[in-house]
Amino acid sequence: MPVRRLLAMVLVAAATVPLAATPAAAHGAPTNPVSRAAACGPEGRYAATSACRAAIEAGAAVREWDNVRVAAINGRDRERIPDGELCSGGLSAYRGLDLPRTDWPSTELTAGATFTFRYRTTIEHRGTFRLYVTTPDYDPRKKLTWADLASRPFLTLTDPPVRAGAYQLAGRLPAGRSGRHLIYTIWQNSNTPDTYYSCSDVVFRGAKATPTPSKAMPVPEPAPGQVRVRVAASV
Repeated sequence: MPVRRLLAMVLVAAATVPLAATPAAAHGAPTNPVSRAAACGPEGRYAATSACRAAIEAGAAVREWDNVRVAAINGRDRERIPDGELCSGGLSAYRGLDLPRTDWPSTELTAGATFTFRYRTTIEHRGTFRLYVTTPDYDPRKKLTWADLASRPFLTLTDPPVRAGAYQLAGRLPAGRSGRHLIYTIWQNSNTPDTYYSCSDVVFRGAKATPTPSKAMPVPEPAPGQVRVRVAASV
């Protein structure tokens, strides 16, 4: 059989074979404080909770917990991501993450304390992280809107170090918060057109006050000729 005819037959046969589905690339999400997607994902330990079950039933592709990303946002987050869809990044495949609930798996934090956030990475990228906290009057029973977030991030870091499979974001937690709140993380890549969105439910406790040591009143020295009397405490 001529070589050209054999090559043509091979090409035709190859064209009739369906291509295998290419798995979606995955990239990362916060694990401390735990994000909703990471908490409910297959590697998380909260999949059996009521909140995670409800999210999955409502539509949350938690098997791809590290892939809540939108292309070509270019910093126009508030223009492109609709109110009420911040946790899903406006993606219908993750709409279950937008459910307003008071029982999402949460992380307890101390307001105003130093803290190192962990953002688990499955594919490393260069880029900038911006972390926002909800306003003091935030109501977790309502869907998250842009107005629920502080206008400016409390922490911004570009290309933080990666250790033990996670970006390490060292900073200080916002003060003036107590009770249940939400930390919203935006990771805008600089070497891809993608931006990632994550919601981490947290419970702030107040900073522990450092007790001020009481100063003992000095005992005056006795005058010459006087005897100092010590009174024993009664039992």
